[in-house]
Amino acid sequence: MFNIFSKSLLLALTIILCIGCQKNNNKSLPIYNPVDFNPVLVDETLQNKNHNHTVSNFTLINQNGDTITQEVYKNKIYVTDFFFTRCPTICPVMTDNMKLLQDKFINDSDIMFLSMSVTPNIDSIPVLRQYADEKGVIDSKWNVTTGDKKHIYQLARKSYFAVVDQGDGELQDFIHTPNFILVDKQKQIRGIYDGTDDNDINRLISDIKTLKK
Repeated sequence: MFNIFSKSLLLALTIILCIGCQKNNNKSLPIYNPVDFNPVLVDETLQNKNHNHTVSNFTLINQNGDTITQEVYKNKIYVTDFFFTRCPTICPVMTDNMKLLQDKFINDSDIMFLSMSVTPNIDSIPVLRQYADEKGVIDSKWNVTTGDKKHIYQLARKSYFAVVDQGDGELQDFIHTPNFILVDKQKQIRGIYDGTDDNDINRLISDIKTLKK
C-alpha cells in the first residue's frame, strides 16, 4: 500500500513540475503601446493610444558613415537606447551594459543593437567611430548613430518613448532616460529596462531568449 501511495505521489509531483515547466517555457511578453509609458515620455498626440503601436521607419548614420534604416533591422530582434558620447553619468554604464548584451548574443544573427545620439550635432561620424572603438562596438551587431536631430527627436517621442519633451529638437532639448527598449521582429515594443541596473539587464537577457522561442 505504501509503495502504491509513494508511486502515486511521485507521479502527481512529476505532473505538477511538468506543467510548471511548460508554463515557464510558454512565457509570453507584453506588447507595449504609448498608453503604457509615463506620459512625459510620449508625444501628446499618442498618449492615449492603446493598441497596434509599431516603431516608425528611420534614417540614421552609423559610426562608419553608412545609412541605417529599418531594412538593416528587418526580421531582427533588437535593443535600442538613446545616449550621447559626452554624457558623464548614466551613459557609460548604459554603454557597458549594451556591450555586455552584444557579447552575450555575439553568435546570434537574429539579435542586434541600436544606439541613437541625442546630441547628433556634436556626435559626428568621426566622434562615433572613436567612441565605438573605445567601447568595443562590433559593427555587424551594433549601430551607434547620429542623424537629423528633429528626426531623432520624433523617434524618441513617437516610437521608443525614452526622451522627455523639452522643446522642438534644438541643441539642449533632450533629457533622455536610461531605458533600453526591446523591439521584436514585427517592430513592436516588448520590454522596457533600466540600462544601468544589473537585475534589469538579466531580465532583458531572459526576455530576448523568450522572444527567440
